[in-house]
Order: sequence, then structure tokens, then C-alpha cells
Amino acid sequence: MLQIREVKDKKHWDTFLEKKDIVFYPFFQSWKWGEVQKRLGRTVWRLGVYNGKQIVAICQIVDIKARRGHYLHLRHGPVLLPFDKNVFEEIISCASDLAKKEGVFFIRMSPVVPKEHIDYAMLRERGFRDAPIHNMDAEVCWVLDITKSEDELLKQMRKTHRYLIRKAQSMEIKVVRTNKSSYINDFLSLYSALSHRKHFVPHRGVKEEFEEFSKDDEELLFLAYYNGKVISGALIAYVGQMAIYRHGASDARYRDIPASYLLQWEAIREAKKREKTLYNFWGIAPIDNPNHPWQGLTLFKTGFGGKKLELLHAQDLPLSPLYWKTYAIERLTTWLKGY
Repeated sequence: MLQIREVKDKKHWDTFLEKKDIVFYPFFQSWKWGEVQKRLGRTVWRLGVYNGKQIVAICQIVDIKARRGHYLHLRHGPVLLPFDKNVFEEIISCASDLAKKEGVFFIRMSPVVPKEHIDYAMLRERGFRDAPIHNMDAEVCWVLDITKSEDELLKQMRKTHRYLIRKAQSMEIKVVRTNKSSYINDFLSLYSALSHRKHFVPHRGVKEEFEEFSKDDEELLFLAYYNGKVISGALIAYVGQMAIYRHGASDARYRDIPASYLLQWEAIREAKKREKTLYNFWGIAPIDNPNHPWQGLTLFKTGFGGKKLELLHAQDLPLSPLYWKTYAIERLTTWLKGY
């Protein structure tokens, strides 16, 4: 008989997420991500579905109180091994009861499931609909199999990427890889300048994320120094079987110095040392949208070789008429930004 109860043991939670069946690690369902959310002042619930003493599914739920609306976020969740309709229904029913208790407008979920494997009829029957947001959780991402040798990985890159990596290696660029939080402000300075230059709202919690994940050496900060100045940085998570390119930024005044290419190559080499099997470059622009704001970033990521992976788009379960206010705001915002 299935039973849902709160999971309070970090080790039990992490052990479930580190199973070999989970190749694509659900980053936002990790225990540490929950700790990041708590540090940002949000309420977090960690639910486990038990079949006897065995956990068969987990779901980390975050209470989001934003100006555009109040909702429960099952980001990258729920996580089911294997997928079972009855288990899924138990989780959603439990989340719905919690949502009503908290007075939220809707539930938003984005389980890490390939798009072609989705039973859309089941979702629609349950009341879910496509969320009016853009690809914010790397639903369309670029992944690279890094079980190959370094020479093979270099050969499958775009020719210009190989050239720029080698050029950077020949220059006086110092690469620092660190899990020390004292370096994070150097990166945040670059990241803040980038957000102003590209006119986007910077992610909240970058510092908190690095501090939480670096405690167990699960995130590294790669910084490139040129003439004693930090000109590029990349924040990489090493979790489960995967390495994830979480954030990156560069100084526009040094755009002719190919430090970003070198940092990605060093991050990939580090992932191989840690015996990861997949390098996730995170989100890319949809192929059918040539005017998408991520086109330049997509060109950078795809040049390292790999393939596109498209996951289920975020799904909303409306619970109140106030949901449609959020829907209208997010739909308009997405359209104005060109997503």
C-alpha cells in the first residue's frame, strides 16, 4: 500500500536521486536546492512515496509568493522510479491538498521526462495545461556524452571551437577552479554587468547555491584571469552522473580573448575526472525561433558537440480564478522578451 510522508533524512533523499537509473539529474529536486530555497525565505516540503519501507518517488515542493501570483512549484519534479500513474496521482492529490491549505492559485510542475514519452491525454484529463512561460528550466537543452576520450571530444567539436580552445591555451590565461565561497563575488560582478548589458533579471540565489553545493564539492567555480583581471567565469554543478553548466559570464571588454571556450573545456575535463557520463550545457533556443534571445549562447554551446534533448514543458494545474491573472502576465512577458 502506498503511503506519502515527509522525508527528513537527507541521506535517504540523496540516495534515491543518485540511483543509476537517473541519468538526467533533476537538479531542482536535490536536497541542497531545497536548502537554497529556505535561505531565500521560502517554505519547502519534501515528500516521499513509500511502498512499504522503500521510497518509489519523491517530490520537493516550494511555496512561491511572487507579484505575478502565488503557487506551489514542483520544479523538476515529481521524480518517479519507474513512472507509475497511481503513484503520480497520489503525489498530485497530496500537493493539491497542500495547495488548498496554503491558499495558492495553482500548482506548477516540470518533471524531467523526454517530451516524446509523455502521456498528454493523462495530463489534460487531470487538469494540467502548458504553462505560459518560456524554456526557463532547460526544457530544451544541449547535452554531451563525455564517456569518449578527450581527443574524440575535440574532434567532434566545431572547427572554430577547437581553434579557440587551442588559442586560449597558448595565451597567458590563468584558470582557477575553486569551491571556496570567497571567490564568488568575483563571478557575481561579471554576472551583474552581463545582466545590465543583456537586459535580463539576474537569477536569485546564485551565491547561496554555490555556498550550499560547494560544501560537498558538488559545485566548482571556474575563473579565467588575464593580466591579473577576472575576465570570464563559469559555475558548474557536478551531481549524480551529470555535470551542469549552471551560470556563466564574461567581461565584454575582453571579447577577443577566448577564455569562455577554455573554461568550458576545463569544466568538461573535470567532469571526466569525476567519472560523470553527461555534460549538460543547460538551455538552448528552440530551432524554430531564429530571433530568440539565446541564439548567440546556443551557437556557443552547440559548437562543443552533442545533441538536443527536449523535455516536457512546465505544466500548470489551475486551482483558482486568480491563476488567469498570472497566466496573462507571464504570456505577455514571454511575448515581449521574444521567447
